[in-house]
Amino acid sequence: MNKIIDRLLEHKPIVVLDHFIYNLLNDYIFGYSAQMAFYLVLSIFPFLIVLLNLLSLSPAISGEVPLEFLEFLPSEVTNIIEGFVKDIATNSSQGLLSIAAIGGLWTASGGMMVTMRSINAAYGFKENRSYLKRKLLSLLFTVALLILIVMVFITLVVGELLGNWIFTIIGNEVLFLTLWQYLRFIIPILYMIVIFALIYKYTPSTNKENKIKFKSTLFGSIFSTLGWIIASILFSYYVNNFGNYAVTYGSLGGVIVFLMWLYIISMIIILGGEINATYLYYKKNEVAFNKETSFLYDFFLK
Repeated sequence: MNKIIDRLLEHKPIVVLDHFIYNLLNDYIFGYSAQMAFYLVLSIFPFLIVLLNLLSLSPAISGEVPLEFLEFLPSEVTNIIEGFVKDIATNSSQGLLSIAAIGGLWTASGGMMVTMRSINAAYGFKENRSYLKRKLLSLLFTVALLILIVMVFITLVVGELLGNWIFTIIGNEVLFLTLWQYLRFIIPILYMIVIFALIYKYTPSTNKENKIKFKSTLFGSIFSTLGWIIASILFSYYVNNFGNYAVTYGSLGGVIVFLMWLYIISMIIILGGEINATYLYYKKNEVAFNKETSFLYDFFLK
């Protein structure tokens, strides 16, 4: 066994992967994912209230536009979110929504606080900011996230209208309609990469010695974006075709699926932070075996 592991650790990619897995297990990724999922449950609906208020300010964005992005989620998750969105749109007054939005912003920032803490752990940085500073930063990121999401919808609506107008003048409207079928998915993906990059860069507790450059966050940001989409599609396929949660959990089946989905995307966000942390570590250090940070050594040889 020792010889096999020694041979494996002669290869640099294996050393990097070994170090990465060690960090995952020692940074309590499963515990942080569960914690983040819990706070996401508390914050996602207040966040939606604020988002719907902002979207209602733009007459160009219909209520159906945001719901289009739920297509790749499990049907149980889609039903919960769609029901909430439609209920808010039809049964609530604008005044009450505005009051709820203010409280919702505060609650939603709690989810961002947990995200900050878990990503900070992934980078291995010691928290040196006061609670007030962390809370203000989480509120700022929540507002920034809302603005970016609204910008996604505005870009999709205005981009389609503008592109359609330009290509109509050129006389090739059919070409634009073909291109738009791809662009309407590519644009949100690019926005998601930017959002994750900003989170990975600015939420950790950095100082002059361990500042994170924007380009150092791209690997984790791309992973989190694609991982979120692919994991949601695969989980949706599994739940819709094989996983009959209603048999085990009865009427709570939809809620359990919703919680499982939040847990999976929470883990992906933390994994993105771990990827960035590993990349940052090996930018500063030589790729070499270190038994102090080795999963293989810890699991098989210790």
